[in-house]
Amino acid sequence: MSKFFKTALLASAVMIAVPAFAKSTVMVGGQEMFASKTIVENAVNSADHTTLVAAVKAAGLVDTLSSKGPFTVFAPVNSAFTALPAGTVDTLLKPENKGQLTGVLTYHVVAGAITLEGLKAKLKKGHGTAQLKTVAGGSLTAMMNGPNNIVLKDEAGGVANITIYDVMQSNGVIHSIDKVLLPKS
Repeated sequence: MSKFFKTALLASAVMIAVPAFAKSTVMVGGQEMFASKTIVENAVNSADHTTLVAAVKAAGLVDTLSSKGPFTVFAPVNSAFTALPAGTVDTLLKPENKGQLTGVLTYHVVAGAITLEGLKAKLKKGHGTAQLKTVAGGSLTAMMNGPNNIVLKDEAGGVANITIYDVMQSNGVIHSIDKVLLPKS
């Protein structure tokens, strides 16, 4: 075997042995998310979360989500907001509905930094389900959906898939989800 071939084989084995999550940054919405930045500082750069960022600004939650935390944010992507009934987002963004908007947004936030491994540990302890208390005062039910996907069920019966895990922030962690979670009406 040639020296070049041995070196190439060894290099490929090393690359395979390094897990994908070992990277210091994660790509979300076409941009790198940096662990040294806050939830808000990273979210404003994600093309997939422009509606969420607009809602956070309209609700006056920028300072809160920029504070020390730590927080776990289950962040709906733009298509999750688009899937809501027509006019819902526009109605929530009106100044007179700020309280309702704040309630919906804080329903996506859990105190503490809960990573994928933390979610798995809670699921194991709960024999397949875990209750997560939201900052809004409601609860989300985490469940496995197959061997590698965790879903969240809201109090209204809606289910969201976590599509991107462990986007680490200086003040917590973000997990992208594909649906907007809704508290009990």
